[in-house]
Amino acid sequence: GPEVLRSQSPLVSSQISMSHFEDLKTSKPRDLSGVLVIDKTVGPTSHDVVTFARRSLGVSRIGHTGTLDPMATGVLPLVIGRATRLAQFLTASDKSYEATIAFGRTTDTHDAAGTITGSSDRRPTREQLEASLASFRGAFEQTPPVYSAKNIDGERSYDLARKGKAATMQRAKPVTVTVKHLEVLAFDGETARLTMQVSAGFYVRALAHDLGDTLGCGAVLVGLRRTRAGEFGLDRAVPLADVLQASRESLAGRLVPFRALLPELPSVTLRSAAQLERLRNGVEMGPGDLVTPLLLPRDPAPEAPSAAETPQVIVRLLGPDGDLVGLAKPAKTPGFLHGWVVLG
Repeated sequence: GPEVLRSQSPLVSSQISMSHFEDLKTSKPRDLSGVLVIDKTVGPTSHDVVTFARRSLGVSRIGHTGTLDPMATGVLPLVIGRATRLAQFLTASDKSYEATIAFGRTTDTHDAAGTITGSSDRRPTREQLEASLASFRGAFEQTPPVYSAKNIDGERSYDLARKGKAATMQRAKPVTVTVKHLEVLAFDGETARLTMQVSAGFYVRALAHDLGDTLGCGAVLVGLRRTRAGEFGLDRAVPLADVLQASRESLAGRLVPFRALLPELPSVTLRSAAQLERLRNGVEMGPGDLVTPLLLPRDPAPEAPSAAETPQVIVRLLGPDGDLVGLAKPAKTPGFLHGWVVLG
């Protein structure tokens, strides 16, 4: 991972010990579920952050929604309790980053932590940099770095690379990624600071390496801060130091509640607790079960794209109190919804 950008709440990983958890209160909030957005510091892995939060909150069901390298900082949303069932939807969201890229060298990891594999005295001009960035906007195919979490024949790519099997990456297929925004924030001839909004699965380290290739001078990622993951930005983030030091009740109060999750999806509200119970029992929800029926897209006409090419509609199901109780898909019966993920 990258090595230079500092978080707003620095934390040296060597300072992390069980002593941070000795004074935690013992009372456990009832049904602690939601999303805790962490501002990760340099040093800990994403798995480390999950471990810290698990201890601090006293809950076992916790996961993250998109790995950050140990030397990266910024937004790391954690799904807590029943919210773990929403992880796949939150992980699929766009991510925004500020990245610092240094020109003139390449490494095996595509970042400053790796072993240098090449160097060059050449440096790009601002005009050359801007021209090269044009090819990295929009949709294109990107090959994940050798050191990544990509799964190849049942093994993680970084495990294979550490075993000296980097050649196996030749069998890793490039993936289609999308860059919706990519601009230069600063450039001094040696390094460039970029801001970007990218699709899930995008590797900023790979962008740095490929940009260096395009410019003919080599480049590595030396700093990375994630400023947004889907709907979660730094404005909602809890400094990692607070996760280690704050009381369980204080952290519970910082959870993003269910009703605020996945706001971009269409929503319907169930009429009463009776509908919620029927939903839990697998009964499909019809117009009479909803406060206001949802108008769903019609089946594709013969001249329209095939159903396989039509985006699948996902609907938020809200309980009578307005809280998110599940996600649904259109049922085979027109106007009905089939419970897909039931949270309560």
